[in-house]
Amino acid sequence: MSIETMPRSQADKSRVNRQDAGFSQTRVSVVSNSENGWETEDLTDFVVEERPVALVYNGVSHAVMMATPQDLEDFALGFSLSEGIIHHPEEMFSCDIIENNDTRDARSIGLDLQLHIHGERMHSLKSRHRAMAGPTGCGLCGKRSLEETLKTVPAVTRQQKPSPQTIQNAIQCITSGQRIQLMTGACHAAAWMSFDAQPVAIREDVGRHNALDKLIGALAIRKIKPESGFLVVTSRASYEMVYKAATVGITTLVAVSGATGLAVETARNTGMNLIGFARQGRQVVY
Repeated sequence: MSIETMPRSQADKSRVNRQDAGFSQTRVSVVSNSENGWETEDLTDFVVEERPVALVYNGVSHAVMMATPQDLEDFALGFSLSEGIIHHPEEMFSCDIIENNDTRDARSIGLDLQLHIHGERMHSLKSRHRAMAGPTGCGLCGKRSLEETLKTVPAVTRQQKPSPQTIQNAIQCITSGQRIQLMTGACHAAAWMSFDAQPVAIREDVGRHNALDKLIGALAIRKIKPESGFLVVTSRASYEMVYKAATVGITTLVAVSGATGLAVETARNTGMNLIGFARQGRQVVY
């Protein structure tokens, strides 16, 4: 069974430290079914949060994404790198997270990520004239042309594929490491694994692209090299996931679901190892 459709049991929930998840989840009232129909007693459950998050570069709003409000500094840096807005982590000087209180509902409070980046990179960003509003899970919204959408993907350094057993071990690690998913059943994850299947970092978000950007940012902050391990995502392998990974030099992408045709073609052209349907007892190499 794939991670993204894994049913949540009470045992699953008990494995989660709810304090750790914090701002990323909310308790809500629910009704549940039984053999006698809908239960009328009061029950509560946890749902994952998503908020509008604006990325503002040197005072200029560039993108608004629906994202889980956790690890936002990682998200800001990872998005900036994977979108080619900056070329090196050192070109982002600061990131201030500011709540936008122009809303009546506290749960829908927007967040501004006020980023200060290198002047030359800001000049390049302005010349792109890109305005993007990204619904949950959307990685290409707002691109203004086909040329802008299907950009040339940089080649990566070819490496050997992880062994089937290493991938199996990695899948087990990412399943147990998804704290928000275990609470809510509605979150994607991107994880960085060493070649002996030890989890190095994991990030979660309602959007698969956001989870990957958060992970890219976390790896950059910790100065972890892309040749030191491989990427595992709990989603399909789409073109945008391959593009983002290749942009920062990741050589192997493992997805628990399938791949799109353009993702396969792009991975082949760039030299990336692309592995799909990575579930217990199974995986395929494209």
